[in-house]
Amino acid sequence: MVGFLSSKVLGQYDPYAGLVSPRAAESHPGGRLMFVAPNVLWTEQEINVDPDDFRLWVCLHEQTHRVQFAAAPWLRGHMLQQISTLGSFDVSPWDRLSAVVASVTGKGSGNQPDAGLGPIGHLLTDEEKATLSHLTAVMSLLEGHANAVMDAVDSTIVPTVKTIRRRFNARSDNHGALDRAIRTLMGMDAKMRQYSNGQKFVEYIVERAGMDTFNTVWTSAETLPTEAEIHDPQRWMDRVLT
Repeated sequence: MVGFLSSKVLGQYDPYAGLVSPRAAESHPGGRLMFVAPNVLWTEQEINVDPDDFRLWVCLHEQTHRVQFAAAPWLRGHMLQQISTLGSFDVSPWDRLSAVVASVTGKGSGNQPDAGLGPIGHLLTDEEKATLSHLTAVMSLLEGHANAVMDAVDSTIVPTVKTIRRRFNARSDNHGALDRAIRTLMGMDAKMRQYSNGQKFVEYIVERAGMDTFNTVWTSAETLPTEAEIHDPQRWMDRVLT
């Protein structure tokens, strides 16, 4: 599974690189920006796009993540705190297994896991579901915003940007049945939906209120969208901007 995933990642921004050690903090005070050169090379050849344009396009996405955390310095600690709570809830493994068995046999309480979680939803407490929903919304925002930025550049910056996006999206249609099955099993399809849903959220607000107003989202944890608001941006605008 690690081998499969390692061949798919083009780049990554790690906002926690400086937390590893004092030396790491000195080397990467603003986080660490990384690119997987063989994967970038393979992808640009696979979809037959201009190498310079494609590499800049990928860099724009990852660099946007650096700007996000720089604009909202509180965000790193907030996400770390939320992630740390996922494994801290005191529920026995037996209780979790019993909930799964009950749901499969139809003898459960009737409560269904949150939409999109599938069977894993039965392994989570209500508190964990709420935390995971919040993290899903934040990740959708971060990835969607980065996608919106990389697609919003005009041809004076990335001349073939529209061609790159069209071919990059179309390549998923060429995946074999086994590849698609593995992607679904490992949640990669859900990850791609985060990119798409988050980008729609960002573009909806920017189109109606402008980028400066959209940037209110980085003010505090309270101005971050909920998972429901990611799917209904007007709800976020009504809650935060009015």
